[in-house]
Amino acid sequence: MGRKTIGTCELCSRQQVETTIHHLTPKEVGGTFMPTAQLCIPCHKQIHNLYTNDELGVRLNTIEGLKQNEKIRRFIKWIRKQPSSKLVKTKKSNERKSKKI
Repeated sequence: MGRKTIGTCELCSRQQVETTIHHLTPKEVGGTFMPTAQLCIPCHKQIHNLYTNDELGVRLNTIEGLKQNEKIRRFIKWIRKQPSSKLVKTKKSNERKSKKI
């Protein structure tokens, strides 16, 4: 997850949280020089726990697309209620566990 800074998460809009750079199109599928977003660590981890890099590159490669996704929308609704200081554990979804990486 690279370099961390303190700022606002572009996905959940929580402020004064530790953020990392998320490649909207994963580097593995050609997104090295494509747009990125500053995401808090829980949001960043949750995205990668729910979807493979191929799925992210094809259909979830914008902030708007991520916000419209039902699974991520439910997570955003929950994470916004959590204090920025809280350490949140995330787990791979059962669907993601069964997919080959």
